[in-house]
Amino acid sequence: MLVRSVSERHAPANESWKPMLGPSVAWYLCVAAFLFATGALGVLLRRNPLIVLLSLEIMLNGGNLALIGYARHLGDGAGQIFAIAVMAIAASEVVVGLGLVVAMNRKHLTLDVDRLNTLRG
Repeated sequence: MLVRSVSERHAPANESWKPMLGPSVAWYLCVAAFLFATGALGVLLRRNPLIVLLSLEIMLNGGNLALIGYARHLGDGAGQIFAIAVMAIAASEVVVGLGLVVAMNRKHLTLDVDRLNTLRG
């Protein structure tokens, strides 16, 4: 009995399947880990809410890159579909976050994350 690799097991039986060329999944995961770590440092070290929101987006993009890298390695589209769903949720998160920042700026409140402890109407 021959043992097949993970990519061969997920290959469709009736189509001529060719492996994808390009970097291995390890490169995708290294870049994803770097993006996630950069975003985490931005969230932990910065106090400006805009920078914190951008750092959260970088963290989500790192997670999306890991999902897409694994989906490409397995030859499955589920990871890519999930990454698209995460992008849609991240876009709505940015809209709400930027709306809050604009509202705080109009009321001349300090834009410091450490001082924001209550939401007042």
